[in-house]
Amino acid sequence: MTFVSTPDFRHDTPECLGVLLVNLGTPDAPTVPAVRRYLAEFLADPRVVELPRALWLPILHAVILRVRPARSAKAYRAVWEEDGSPLLSIARRQAAAVQTRLSGRFAGPVKVALGMRYGNPSIPAALAELRQANARRVLVFPLYPQYSGSTTASVFDAVTRELQRWRWLPELRFINHYHDEPAYIDAVVESIRNHWAERGEPERLLFSFHGIPKDYFDNGDPYFCHCQKSARLITDRLGLPSDRWALTFQSRVGFKEWLKPYTDETLKAWGAEGVRSVQVLSPGFSADCLETIEEIDEENRGYFLGAGGETFSYIHCLNDNAAHIEMLAGLVERHSAGWPEVTRGAADDAALAERHSRAVALGAAA
Repeated sequence: MTFVSTPDFRHDTPECLGVLLVNLGTPDAPTVPAVRRYLAEFLADPRVVELPRALWLPILHAVILRVRPARSAKAYRAVWEEDGSPLLSIARRQAAAVQTRLSGRFAGPVKVALGMRYGNPSIPAALAELRQANARRVLVFPLYPQYSGSTTASVFDAVTRELQRWRWLPELRFINHYHDEPAYIDAVVESIRNHWAERGEPERLLFSFHGIPKDYFDNGDPYFCHCQKSARLITDRLGLPSDRWALTFQSRVGFKEWLKPYTDETLKAWGAEGVRSVQVLSPGFSADCLETIEEIDEENRGYFLGAGGETFSYIHCLNDNAAHIEMLAGLVERHSAGWPEVTRGAADDAALAERHSRAVALGAAA
């Protein structure tokens, strides 16, 4: 193996704290080839599909990647914006806003980089950006409130796989989840109340989380429990009785059983039962994306209204609203406690120059 080196390192360069924000990812374009590349990376991840590789990969390449990219590309074209994928454009705004919010909050410099688990900007590219900034300590922050092996743990895999190639490793910390963080609950509650102020309260409020296969939960994944706790804390804050809200799971694929109840079946049943108004939110997503814009606000809206419902409203993800950014910045501050950039600050110019002079005297390049 050839290790990534730092031949351009200078002893008079100040160190900084690196923050790696990570989300799921997106194709580079809403085209069949781009979607095929994205799905090939995504669906080949053993954290996502827990089947023996010898069984799964032939099915993936011979069947799924020949059929699904065309359908998915059409869906992506429906949500694509002038500046690209909604998920990526929102994630870029989030990263820039967190960078701004952290400026001046720590004693030393901070660099925020954005990486996507699948697609671009990649996690290796984001880590290289932090290495160039001389981030000797890195806080990895997956933007998944509820932990799952298929999301959060997969980020850990990708980060550590890349760092196996580095000669000089940074200190590393990792945020596992924030599903019950008070500031996260506050931000979701605020978004719901703001929506109610504009649209009124619905008969039913539906929490739709991305699903995972049921056997992942049976084998110890805590995701189901994290989702339940988030919804309970939010509805407790809202004072919402149990008959006015429900929790469901969306985005299932394949033939195996996924976590239930399912979002689409619930909305169809509610419409048929005479529920007139529904509002849906997806608090497991930190940014609006294909699964919220197209699947919830379009496809599932159609299921509810087609089954007899009268009013459907989607409550957007937290995206880059102020309460969300402040919550993210606050978690960075807390999880990086004790590191030099937080407690002592950056070395001043004189100290860096002295360090450089000592290194040159010992044979380092000038």
